[in-house]
Amino acid sequence: MKAPLKTRERIAETARVLFNEQGYGAVSTAAVAAACGIAEGNLWYHYKTRRTLLDAIGERFALAIEARLALRPANDPVGDYAAMVGALMAEFRDFRFLYRDQQSYGEHAEVVGINAPGWTERTFDQLELYLAALVEAEQLDWPRERLRDLAVNATIILRYGLEHYREMGEATGSGTGSVQRTLRRHLTLFEHRLVPAAARRLHAAIAQIEATPLAA
Repeated sequence: MKAPLKTRERIAETARVLFNEQGYGAVSTAAVAAACGIAEGNLWYHYKTRRTLLDAIGERFALAIEARLALRPANDPVGDYAAMVGALMAEFRDFRFLYRDQQSYGEHAEVVGINAPGWTERTFDQLELYLAALVEAEQLDWPRERLRDLAVNATIILRYGLEHYREMGEATGSGTGSVQRTLRRHLTLFEHRLVPAAARRLHAAIAQIEATPLAA
């Protein structure tokens, strides 16, 4: 059984969920306080402004990204790749508003603004490393000099997949399978060059990913 979150942590987690569901610009500190079941003055004790909440969530986002970027392929290139892209998709899902709503707050949380370009390049590096492991294990037939292009294109599909479905009027909430659809779509870039057994394993791994509540 998980220990209950401390008030400061509970406020940040509630704000993250509300910002994902409704958009950063649509959620006031009063709404966050009400969702937490506390007085707005109590929220202000922990976070003076909505901006300080944004920065706190940005710090959590940074920790999640660094943990994911630390992942490296080990002894199972296919299983390792599935785990890594699953972690990447969880990151895009759990901190969705930070990607989607920049226009609502004018600039990123400070830590995001500073690190975003480097995180993007390191994500390309990471995907390229995992794809190279598939090539090395003879699970993927792909020119090594074109692996960077594949890594970039895969990142773009994963990064914008949920918003594409939302903008097309398709449901992206819990149980809709939008996470799985996005992961399957990125496979269309290269599954024709995977050995059949590897392709089957990746599809099976994607099918096991359960969609948790997402913003509509």
